[in-house]
Amino acid sequence: MNKVLIAVDGTKASTAVLSTFYNLVGMPERVVLLHVEKLEGRSAMIDMLGDAEMSTLKESLSGTDHKDVLDEKAERILNYYKRELESSGIAGITTEIRAGHPCDEILKVAAEENVDLILLGNSARRGLNRIIAGSVAREVQKHTKVPVLIAKRPPSCEEPYSWRDAIAAVSVTSAIVVGLFLFGILVQR
Repeated sequence: MNKVLIAVDGTKASTAVLSTFYNLVGMPERVVLLHVEKLEGRSAMIDMLGDAEMSTLKESLSGTDHKDVLDEKAERILNYYKRELESSGIAGITTEIRAGHPCDEILKVAAEENVDLILLGNSARRGLNRIIAGSVAREVQKHTKVPVLIAKRPPSCEEPYSWRDAIAAVSVTSAIVVGLFLFGILVQR
């Protein structure tokens, strides 16, 4: 395999691409790390824009504080993945930031770079959310001739606990200890 495109974002779904890459993909000559900026957050309206409207939106955002924040976030994300890949001995890594529809931009970069494989994470959207927002992985798969490897995050007990989880665990444990204590007193009588 000569060239692999890895599309990443700031979601937990993207973290699975590294383990999938290490376990299933050989050592390619080049890796292209791509981050596609969502210009208007999580709005469903952005997905309805055509090329002309998207171009106008990109021009209007150019040089704004919002665009600067998006660029800084993209740089942080790409630098993280680049460092991770470099630390495992992967050389020939290039990074690319695009703005627009994730599926369209992934397909454009794949064609421009003439990649042999596209690797991206699966958001695991379900139900109505999947119908409304769609699935980038599925769209990329549908519209490319290049093999697509979708990295799914396995369920893990290593998920970080929230403070609510900690309070619930302490409360349940405390209730059990108090119950056993009272039961011990009751049995002794």
